[in-house]
Amino acid sequence: MMRLGLIFWFVLSSAALALDPSEMLDDPVLEARARGLDHALRCVVCQSESVASSNAQWAIDTRRVIREQVAAGQSDVQIVDFFVERYGEFVLMNPRPSGSNWLLWAAGPLMFLLAAGIGFGYLRTRASAPVTSDAALSADEAKRLRKILDE
Repeated sequence: MMRLGLIFWFVLSSAALALDPSEMLDDPVLEARARGLDHALRCVVCQSESVASSNAQWAIDTRRVIREQVAAGQSDVQIVDFFVERYGEFVLMNPRPSGSNWLLWAAGPLMFLLAAGIGFGYLRTRASAPVTSDAALSADEAKRLRKILDE
């Protein structure tokens, strides 16, 4: 049980150790902008973590570059474009809905509309279908049924 607790503690504390205090900017407003950018960019080494939570050397270098550019007066858009130009849309945690990504962004709503249209069409055709009456059994069918049930 102690082992599990220790492992759990190490996993949770690893994200806290990602940002070295020496990397932080003195101005809290600029540091808040830099941290927002850290969370907006994906670590290309880890691929499933943001730059903010990764301890990979690439992520450390990226955090340093982000802070240098923020301190130099670059806007958030300019900094994000800087990384997209070098690493492509993959570096964004939330890719932009443009270019080839547009189809992926639109696929969910389009599938929902398609399914709703098919369901609505099915219900309309079912509602307008002629009602079949439950006709009574003919004499021969009733006789055959009684014979089967008696067996």
